[in-house]
Amino acid sequence: MRLSTTRMFPLLLMLALAGLTFWLERVVREEEGAHPSLRRHDPDYVVENLTHMRFNVQGVVESTLTAAKMLHYPDDDSTDLLAPHVVQTKPNEPRVTLSADRGALSQDGEEVFLYDNVLLVREGGPDRYETRMRTSFMHVVQAQSVIRTDRDVVITEEDRMLSGRGMEYRNDTKELFLRERVRGRFEPRKKASPNSDATD
Repeated sequence: MRLSTTRMFPLLLMLALAGLTFWLERVVREEEGAHPSLRRHDPDYVVENLTHMRFNVQGVVESTLTAAKMLHYPDDDSTDLLAPHVVQTKPNEPRVTLSADRGALSQDGEEVFLYDNVLLVREGGPDRYETRMRTSFMHVVQAQSVIRTDRDVVITEEDRMLSGRGMEYRNDTKELFLRERVRGRFEPRKKASPNSDATD
């Protein structure tokens, strides 16, 4: 059976159009991505009044993260925090509390990045005063008890003050490193008057 050119032409045209459509669809998908939500920086979920706790192998709480709001973005798998508050309560380490206006989490949730009006408070004890650190940015590595900043920082403790740019604090060893522009003010400790307990 012979097919005339007139009858074959519509069939060939349909096949060519189908192939062209398939090729165009593939090109568009490669350029624009698999899903429209991945092309925009829009949150795919929002959590209000977040509370997240980390436990050690003995089941003891080591840190608690709270935030007024948490937003997750699927395009880069980033997580933003509004009004974050971090409390580290590892055994045999001073209690440390951090707060800021905003923050972010690493993809594995192990690191916290704090921005704007950042305040760190290290709890005092029998052999140490309460310590406060103020800066505009802090990077908290929770598993290692390490807190860093590359910005200006002011550290106050009772009647002492230190300032500098660039800091690393290790809460497990209580070591503090200031990188540059370091300044300090140390006032003499006040001593009780030798006659303060004397009676007339």
